[in-house]
Amino acid sequence: MDISQASAIVTGGAGGLGEATVRKLASLGTAVVIADLNDEAGKSLAAEVGGNVTYVRTDVLDEASVNEALAAAADLAPLRVVVNAHGGGAGASRVVGRDGSPAPMDQFQWYINLFLNGTFNVLRLGAAAMAKNEPDEGGCRGVVVNTASIAAFEGQIGQTAYSAAKGGVVGLTVPAARDLSKLGIRVMAIAPGTFFTPAFKMERDEAEKFWGSAVPFPNRMGSPSEYAALVAHIAENDYLNGEVIRIDGALRFQPK
Repeated sequence: MDISQASAIVTGGAGGLGEATVRKLASLGTAVVIADLNDEAGKSLAAEVGGNVTYVRTDVLDEASVNEALAAAADLAPLRVVVNAHGGGAGASRVVGRDGSPAPMDQFQWYINLFLNGTFNVLRLGAAAMAKNEPDEGGCRGVVVNTASIAAFEGQIGQTAYSAAKGGVVGLTVPAARDLSKLGIRVMAIAPGTFFTPAFKMERDEAEKFWGSAVPFPNRMGSPSEYAALVAHIAENDYLNGEVIRIDGALRFQPK
């Protein structure tokens, strides 16, 4: 699929993995909508990258908001790439805490809402928008790239909510790809390991000492640009469909 004459929407595009994806796609000639709630960072990034990159304030859980971002992308060029890279605050709790209290249900629901429901909302609306495209020579109308996590496979102690939400993203991949196959829309997921992003709120050297040392090879944390490079490859490689790709340096999470 030629993405140089297409547009993309990247949720969470104002920072971290999403920001790197915006930069990568824009470098390949793709028009990009930064779909985020961080107005200051989103507008700043759009101004810095320039070209056909714009910011649209977007709540991934709100249908009208997502449709506005999708329409903005389609106004720039045919929408062919939808990337779910939105994140959120981190929190952890055991199913039963040390004091004997059960995990808070509202925390579990928050993770499911943001990471699973938000992802599906953008997936369904993005696919419906891309279904209106004329197929290219290979019959492709577009691709959706969702972000899971290796925690979906070996979640650590205290990660039940996060792991369940990301496990749901993994579970979406094959049936959604099958659902959309007749429309020529592919669905993929990326499961990152420990990637250094602003969410760590510390210097990289400090983060590397704790998280990077556990990665077999390369013996470091991942860089957002490496995630973004994989997104671009998925978008351009038509035979990648219905699969979850781990990008983790052979890391396997231990219990804690």
